[in-house]
Amino acid sequence: MRAAESRDCVTGAEPAEVSDLDLVRRAQAGDADAFGQLVERNRRAVFRAALAALGSAAEADDVAQDAFVMAYRKLATFRGEAAFRTWLLAIAWRKALDRRKSLTRWLRVTATPPDSDADAPNWIEHMPADQRTQEEDLAAAQLQQKVKRLIRTLPRKLRDALLLAGSGEYTYEQISHILGVPVGTVKWRVSEARRVLKQKLAAVGHAHD
Repeated sequence: MRAAESRDCVTGAEPAEVSDLDLVRRAQAGDADAFGQLVERNRRAVFRAALAALGSAAEADDVAQDAFVMAYRKLATFRGEAAFRTWLLAIAWRKALDRRKSLTRWLRVTATPPDSDADAPNWIEHMPADQRTQEEDLAAAQLQQKVKRLIRTLPRKLRDALLLAGSGEYTYEQISHILGVPVGTVKWRVSEARRVLKQKLAAVGHAHD
């Protein structure tokens, strides 16, 4: 009895978290709940990748749903050469770019400020802000909107890299897979985007050291 209790204590210990790869294998074997767990784990990352590409929470949510459907359909092709999240984000990014190809939709989105400010990256937090004065802090909300507008004027390759990096959700390696370019290229694009953005801010009276 004590041996059984001892075994129960061992088996009752908090189990290690199941990896994404283990869940993928279960889902590939027909376990729908396993795929559901993958969706819950990666929903935020997929949404924010789509939001970075589209600037609209409603559009991003649609793309995220499409990406998960596509991932489920293509799950049998996943071989594990890259992390599941990286593979999934690449699908989501392609879906977002497909949607962005509609000129009328893209013009409509870029002509107005991105919605869902609660979910959008706070660009002020990702910009150099050493020793900001109290007056600058009070003006942060207005500056944030100005930064968002200026970001939309960046060349697409720079803008995409900056938005993905600025979200704080992805490593440079993941962004590399999403955009399909080398890590070094991603780092250069992010650095160049920040440089150009600083110049644009300086031109409208917001210089940064």
